[in-house]
Amino acid sequence: MVDMTEDNLVYQIALTLLPGVGDVLGRKLVTLCGSAEAVFREPKHILKKMPRIGNLLAQYAGNSEILTRAEQEVSFIERYRITPLFIQDKGYPHRLKHCLDCPVMLFYKGTADLNSARIIGIVGTRNATDYGKSVTRELVGGLARQQVLVVSGLAYGIDSCAHRFSLDFGLDTIGVLGHGLDTVYPWLHRPLAEKMLAQGGLVTEFLSKSRPDRSNFPRRNRIIAGLCDAVIVVEAGRKGGALITADIANSYNRDVFAVPGRITDPFSDGTNYLIRTNRAALVQKADDIEYLMGWKEQTRTAPAAQRKIFIELTPDDEKIVGLLQENGQMCIDEICVQTATPMSKVSASLLNLEFEGIVKCMPGKLYSLL
Repeated sequence: MVDMTEDNLVYQIALTLLPGVGDVLGRKLVTLCGSAEAVFREPKHILKKMPRIGNLLAQYAGNSEILTRAEQEVSFIERYRITPLFIQDKGYPHRLKHCLDCPVMLFYKGTADLNSARIIGIVGTRNATDYGKSVTRELVGGLARQQVLVVSGLAYGIDSCAHRFSLDFGLDTIGVLGHGLDTVYPWLHRPLAEKMLAQGGLVTEFLSKSRPDRSNFPRRNRIIAGLCDAVIVVEAGRKGGALITADIANSYNRDVFAVPGRITDPFSDGTNYLIRTNRAALVQKADDIEYLMGWKEQTRTAPAAQRKIFIELTPDDEKIVGLLQENGQMCIDEICVQTATPMSKVSASLLNLEFEGIVKCMPGKLYSLL
């Protein structure tokens, strides 16, 4: 459950408003102090000892204007039944949490599970051609049998096609916004956004009253990349948000796929470039994605692998198995933190558990029990 206590939420939001404190530093401060509230309640003489940011923190941590703005946002959240997700919350998207520059705070409204088993991002040009729209429809329709959650940016072109076709095929779809949840941009997509609230949802890191400024959209793109197991670029020029999202996805060790196009088509120049430079794998249909993600084998009606009985587990192995039973899927970094065990020992334990048929490694370098 999300901790919706008034004071706690006010301090969590206020942390994102501190001048000079971005996502990476904000996360470090929470780790160092224990909570967002603790950052604001630390004595000034202790805050001043923090390298580079200490004096600024001491100056603004007690700023009443920041706390007042945070209280206003809490009122907005409660009025419109928005779900706030802080980096320490259990419901925070675990894929995104593993990204170094993930948002400290997210705001979500919808019905979909942001920790769904299979999540795919579909992005592309705002100037989608008939070819791009047709390919997007075929990909979404083909992936419907996998019950994927489709993520995109609610923009014109390929993004909106991905959302609409997901709704048509009965798939949940999430729109990541470059502004607050008090508006929809572009405005013409408001009816689409309303449908998505009942079959997916909308998520953002921006407070209400935030304008859809150009600088917001690269930040929006990192959330798209971080939420997903893989990102598909359908059509794109050599410059633009789709290629930025692909680059970020690569930096997050996500799988990146691209649909090829004619060499004379400017809106396939970007996808062809991604394929040519080995920044993306070439895909033509949903079957390609299923195969590359290892999903095809998982959907076959073969008998399930039976775990061995009477396996002698080491104490480290038992810790990891217990964690995976509790959390479902985890990355190796999170396992190291939760078990307070060095990376070398965790890697050895995971390898042993894989050999014994107890644990499996999945796309996105996540581990789960078989």
